[in-house]
Amino acid sequence: MASPENSVTPLDPAAESVLARRATPDQSSRGGGFPIVGIGCSAGGFDALERFFGHVPPDSGLAYVVVQHLAPDYPSSLPELLQRATSISVVEAVDAMPVQPDRVFVIPPNKDLTLENGLLHLQEPIARRGLRLPFDFFLQALAEERQELAVGVVLSGMGSDGVAGLRVVKECGGVTFAQDPASAQADSMPRCAIEAGVVDVVGKPEALPDRILEALRRPAQPAPAERLRGQEVPHDLDTAKEISEPAKELDLILLLLRERTGNDFTLYKTNTLYRRIERRIALHQLGSIADYLDFLRANPLELDLLFKELLIGVTSFFRDPAVWHSMRVDAIPALLARAPSGKTLRAWVPGCSTGEEAYSLAMSFREALEETLPGSRFDLQIYATDLDPDAIETARRGVYPASIAADVSPERLARHFVVEGDGYRIRKDIREMVVFAPQNIISDPPFTRLDILCCRNLLIYFRPRLQKKLLPLFHYALNRGGVLLLGSAETLGTYAHLFAPVNQLARIFLRLDQGLPISEVEFPQRAVREAHPDGEAAKAEHAESMELLTDSFIQQNYAPAAVLVNGDGDILYISGRTGKYLEPAAGKVNINIHAMAREGLREALTGVIRKALREREPVKLAGLEVSGHNGSLLVNVTVHPLERPEPLKGRVLIVFQDMPAPPVTRSRRKSVAAATHIALLQELEQARDALQITHEEMQTSMEELKSSNEELQSTNEELQSTNEELTTSKEEMQSLNEELQTVNSELHGKVNDLTWVKNDMTNLLNSIEIATIFLDSEMGLRRFTPHATNLFKLIPSDVGRPITHVVTDLDYPGLKEDAEEVLRSLVFQERQARTYDGRWYRVRIMPYRTQDNVIDGVVITFIDITELRKLEAALQNQLSPP
Repeated sequence: MASPENSVTPLDPAAESVLARRATPDQSSRGGGFPIVGIGCSAGGFDALERFFGHVPPDSGLAYVVVQHLAPDYPSSLPELLQRATSISVVEAVDAMPVQPDRVFVIPPNKDLTLENGLLHLQEPIARRGLRLPFDFFLQALAEERQELAVGVVLSGMGSDGVAGLRVVKECGGVTFAQDPASAQADSMPRCAIEAGVVDVVGKPEALPDRILEALRRPAQPAPAERLRGQEVPHDLDTAKEISEPAKELDLILLLLRERTGNDFTLYKTNTLYRRIERRIALHQLGSIADYLDFLRANPLELDLLFKELLIGVTSFFRDPAVWHSMRVDAIPALLARAPSGKTLRAWVPGCSTGEEAYSLAMSFREALEETLPGSRFDLQIYATDLDPDAIETARRGVYPASIAADVSPERLARHFVVEGDGYRIRKDIREMVVFAPQNIISDPPFTRLDILCCRNLLIYFRPRLQKKLLPLFHYALNRGGVLLLGSAETLGTYAHLFAPVNQLARIFLRLDQGLPISEVEFPQRAVREAHPDGEAAKAEHAESMELLTDSFIQQNYAPAAVLVNGDGDILYISGRTGKYLEPAAGKVNINIHAMAREGLREALTGVIRKALREREPVKLAGLEVSGHNGSLLVNVTVHPLERPEPLKGRVLIVFQDMPAPPVTRSRRKSVAAATHIALLQELEQARDALQITHEEMQTSMEELKSSNEELQSTNEELQSTNEELTTSKEEMQSLNEELQTVNSELHGKVNDLTWVKNDMTNLLNSIEIATIFLDSEMGLRRFTPHATNLFKLIPSDVGRPITHVVTDLDYPGLKEDAEEVLRSLVFQERQARTYDGRWYRVRIMPYRTQDNVIDGVVITFIDITELRKLEAALQNQLSPP
């Protein structure tokens, strides 16, 4: 639907972004504190420029630089024509001209334009791989010069000039605009930029000036780093509410992002995060980061768009050519020399974005292999990963705009690419060297056993803490002598002893075989929910049967109260009323018989349980005087070790039986003293026996503890060694699983593609209504269309049979011979043949050519020309003399 006049049609309700900062002193020092708007166009651009500048106010305070594709051999009248559409001054740029606000500067014909220290500089057109991209060239210089004050606008035009430049502007914090393709006379330039995802705002040309000015007039957002550094992001929102006020807004936004996407940005650099968030604040015309936090809570979909905003990256083929030259002539040949018999090398490219870096590595490897060891058996398997699934999908397609000709030489374009539409597609042999998969380098396991690890311009977005975590991980993932490639602004820091420089300027390093304890490598962790032990149900069932068996045994052998204990005296089951003999101990709950036994019983039971288990005989304690709430009572105690039934084996049953008090008589009173004396002697004897048993048990326990301690020390050493091995094995298994998942994802995508191709072919063959048969090189039937059954008596099971074995209505005995001749000479033949029922067909026989340009059979089409023959016959009859 067309947009109303003077309005802006956004590419996405929240995919827009506008510039929110004014000039800073640093920016002013780079040649002026005002924004510069770079405008690019080609075919149909003049109409768009007229509409754009017709709505630019004379006092906007901005400078405008127009880069249009002009005929190189003719003078340009564009400045004079534009001057009619606007009241601000329009001039043609000359070398070293200072950029001033409220003026329009137009590029002259056959020149490239750049910007340095506030001055425009003209250059002779650089032969950039046979394709002129002057707008990209200027935008890259503009982004480096003005950073957040750079504005890129792409209007009507053919080709894809501007895509790479807008990406650089966006990465540097500037803002990008594009004309609505529906309003453009030639929509290729704005459409390519929009599809590449590098445009913030889309609108009609007459609406864009107001939108740009509206953004630039907003008050700057304060962004001191100390305000945003903050504490660590908490693990839940309730805890997060307690964070101190100056830092909590950013931390809470990162928490919301983590809960929404599963990705943690807390270790990313704060300034980078704030710059991206500020763009979203400006888009929604919000006053502060606190307002944006409220907006996120009310609009969860905005979190998805903020996530995409944080993932914006800049990449290109063979970025920094000197680095790739060093890789091709130094690093890769050194790897090949270590295995002269050949092997399959492994490489990992984390943060691969849309795949240019991974494909550059694949092409460099192929070229280095052919230069140094042609014909050798070397392969390179590259695993390229990124957090952005959309970027991964783009990389998997392997289709890039024509603007890559500025970065890829004509020789490489011809060798590694094929032309497809308005761009280029990676050739199959290079594409199959790379496996792409989504991965979070912070939380997902790394790829291991690597020979090359290419991590360029990724660490610069991370805080030092995360960098110190990743570099030992890279050392662990690389094989001895493996190559580590970093970005131009990245260093090894405190881990320089783990790598040796191959080319310090190019940031190429070799992995040294330095000892790095596994404990110093912080592997990514994934939450694993522990399952309950499988034996819980069995234990519960066993406990239930033990209780039943204990009750049965007590009922059959003892009627009195009893308790079932283990060898340590822990009470497992209580039968009957045992309150007269046992009472809970004060303090922490303890259900051990020695803690719960009442006075008089506690001392007597010391050592008796272990003695009964050792001797396997019941131990009887007669006449024990047990103190209780109602005075003392005499108790007989039997400590019975259990051997049967099997579930109770090793347990001890303690049975309590009260003794009746003796009658009080006169003679009894006379013997009280003697009886008391005898009782005391018995109690003393029992105490001596208990002490002796305890002493013997202590000696035995000491010996057992010494032996156990030695065994535990030995076991501990073995466990430490095993733990290290298991940790390594776990990471290798996780890495292998990740590789299998990525390969499976690749295969799944290929199967889907093949399914759609098959569906398209089937529908195409059915819709053309032309009988067609496909024969292999042996004249066997390979495939046929439904209309072929009108001429041949074909059924699906005939596939594979020689065509001569199939009954046909066609009077064409030489069909096989003609097909064999076409297969031999590769020259197609055409015949007219008649069926036995009077129908006529034009028979065309052509070679069957595979995608690899191999002849593998013939294709025969049969076009019904019966009506044509009848018309010819009727015409001849009319023309013939009577």
